[in-house]
This record gives sequence, C-alpha cells and structure tokens, in this order.
Amino acid sequence: MVRLIAFDLEGTLVKSISSWVELHKRFGTWEKGMEYAERFFSGEIGYVEWAELDASLWREHSWDEIMEWANSVEYMDGAKELIAFLRDNNFKIAILSSGLMCLARRVGAELGVDYVYANELIFDEEGLVTGRVNPEVDFKSKGAILRDLKRKLDPELTIAVGDGFNDISMFKEADVAIAINPHEGVEGDHVVESLHEVGEIIQGLLD
Repeated sequence: MVRLIAFDLEGTLVKSISSWVELHKRFGTWEKGMEYAERFFSGEIGYVEWAELDASLWREHSWDEIMEWANSVEYMDGAKELIAFLRDNNFKIAILSSGLMCLARRVGAELGVDYVYANELIFDEEGLVTGRVNPEVDFKSKGAILRDLKRKLDPELTIAVGDGFNDISMFKEADVAIAINPHEGVEGDHVVESLHEVGEIIQGLLD
C-alpha cells in the first residue's frame, strides 16, 4: 500500500522565495536577472536559455559560495515533523523544485526524501560556475514528473503541496492538491497557512 506526496520546495518546505532570486541578490546581479525574467515571461526566450543566462552572471563564483547560501536556508515550521509523519504512514515523498539542486539535494538528504527533482548548476574542475545548467524542472514540467512517478509507483493516494503557478500542473495530477500561502490566482482543493495544517488535512484523509 503505497501513497505518494509531492512538495514544492521554496516557500513550501523552506524559507526561501527563489534560489535564483536569492543568489542574484547575494551576488549583486539582480538587476540583470530581472531583465532576463522579463524576457522569459514575455515569451522572448525559453526556460533553458533563461536559466543559463542567469547562471552565466555567476561565473566567477564557486561551489563553496553557492553552498554557503544553500546551507543557510531554514526550514518552515513543522517541516521535519510533517515528513516524519508521512514516512510513518507509507508515503513516498518527492521534492519537485524549479529552484536549484544544491538546496533541494541538501533538504532531501536531511529529511529522508525519496525523490528530488530540481535544476542543477554545472561547475568546472576548479569548482566554479560554468554558466551551464541541467534544467530538469521548468515552469511546466512538475505535472509530467508527478505523472511519471504515479506510473512507477501506482499509489492509492497522490497529494501535491505547493504555492506557485508552476505547481498548478502537479496539482492537476494529484488526487488532492493543497495550496499553502498561495500566490494570487493559485488554488488547490485545500488552502492552508502552515505545514501543521497540511498534516491535519492528510491525517483526515487517512482516517
């Protein structure tokens, strides 16, 4: 009896708004980053080009600098308790993030998550950002990833938890969608303000 739950990461499990935005601000490249974002959302460039334009701004920065940021990101209240509860109740747990793998992998390892999907910066032999990216999760692919996991696991229940527009595609694949402090225009079967409420909803479903 397998159950499946997919989480967005930033703004859902951890107190980071966006890996990309936070590194831009950390490295002083936010002004150019906003320009690239506008080009993407206007349809001028695709997601891969957007990601690599962003990453190209950080070429002089190292793995250690990136991880210094990733290791500083704090968990949302109740995140560790919720994941432990889910593991005790036969859930396979996935993180689907359009943020960066450096953060997603750390969180996945610490929480004992089964599947981690995110976008990975590529570094050279000296540990410096190359400007290339392995773009595993774009703004539309979370639904496809969750659908593939459902085919693989054949769960009796699938839940998705997130807050943003790029979570809507996985909401559509889930039996139950939970929107946590959602952006305007983002809706789920349930709308909550905390991970404690997420746990209460799931407990109700199991009961």
